[in-house]
Amino acid sequence: MTDKKFTPFPVLKTGRLTLRQLRRSDDQAIWALRSNEHVNHYLSRQPSQSLDDARNFIDTITENVQRGTSIYWAIALRRADNVIGTVCLFNFSENLSTAELGYELLPDFQGKGFMHEALATVLHFGFQQVGLQTVEAYTHFENHRSTLVLEKLLFTKDSAADENFTRFHLTHSG
Repeated sequence: MTDKKFTPFPVLKTGRLTLRQLRRSDDQAIWALRSNEHVNHYLSRQPSQSLDDARNFIDTITENVQRGTSIYWAIALRRADNVIGTVCLFNFSENLSTAELGYELLPDFQGKGFMHEALATVLHFGFQQVGLQTVEAYTHFENHRSTLVLEKLLFTKDSAADENFTRFHLTHSG
């Protein structure tokens, strides 16, 4: 993404959540999230092995946001500000009409509508503020919760991206 800078960083709020910039002080939460066996089960990444891994990840994300190549929010409970997950828009097309959606949530907070709330807010931001026309998401074919949240948000299942992942898309309708 070449022309979009997320400065100042867009803090988004919902009834129960604050979607805010990731901070270096979130290292414990990011380590817990990225090292969690349940969270990593459907992702093709190596789990974080240490707090240094988490700090390096936060530094990389901060650089990507500053360059405008992605926008990455920490999902925090409004009343406590503790990070329970993340959501991002990345892999922007050259003309800024398409981006990919990524998200993860600690298991204790799954099944409570938090991710639906966060994603709906991020999608609104992407369509209204960034000017996206299409948002894509890939989910493991066995990750039924992820598939369900995408379907509730009216994403359309496209096809198998490979033997493990299914591609979904949502087009801005107005």
